[in-house]
Amino acid sequence: MIEFSNVSKVYKNGTAALNDVSLKIDDGEFVFVVGPSGAGKSTFIKLLLREEISTSGIVEVNGHNLTNMKRRQIPKFRRSLGVVFQDFRLIPNMSVYDNVAFALRVTNVSSKDIRRRVPYILGLVGLAGKARSMPEQLSGGEQQRVALARALVNNPQVIIADEPTGNIDPELSYEIVDLLNEINKCGTTVVMVTHEHDLVSQFNHRVISIAEGSVVSDGVDWRSR
Repeated sequence: MIEFSNVSKVYKNGTAALNDVSLKIDDGEFVFVVGPSGAGKSTFIKLLLREEISTSGIVEVNGHNLTNMKRRQIPKFRRSLGVVFQDFRLIPNMSVYDNVAFALRVTNVSSKDIRRRVPYILGLVGLAGKARSMPEQLSGGEQQRVALARALVNNPQVIIADEPTGNIDPELSYEIVDLLNEINKCGTTVVMVTHEHDLVSQFNHRVISIAEGSVVSDGVDWRSR
């Protein structure tokens, strides 16, 4: 569960990024967050990841109050999340298999569990035959699937996708969101930030629209508002 209660964020330079935002995302929901550049979407993501702290109000994710969370608690909290970025963030000198396995190794998962889990996840995202390939040998869409596999391999409660289709061809964007849709059907909460309104319109999900730091609409019928 994700809940923002009267959350505002003002940066040290005086920029007011979010203004008194209150919203709740339930377990198992798929939610798009849309809005123009500078609307506050990036700050919204940073607060979810506890990269930033709200100036006022309370942010809760997976039962954790992020507003008063101790620094030592942050790594464990982040392991409950799977994060997919626009720029893939793959390790270039590691194979597809090792890029995904790396997310398990840093949390001291046993070699036996890694050998079981990684092939399963690669099969789930349609990359079973690419395990030994290097990132440079993959298309943009395939690289994003590796990034998605890496986000999924720890079986997170929440997937946060920050503009995951921004660096891939438009025809592949639908495939990535459709894959996120299938993951959501298995019970994982998905929060996807995007500026691609046409893509959002192809899926019947809740849409939170942000403008100038405030939520201006929230619902499935967002375009009619």
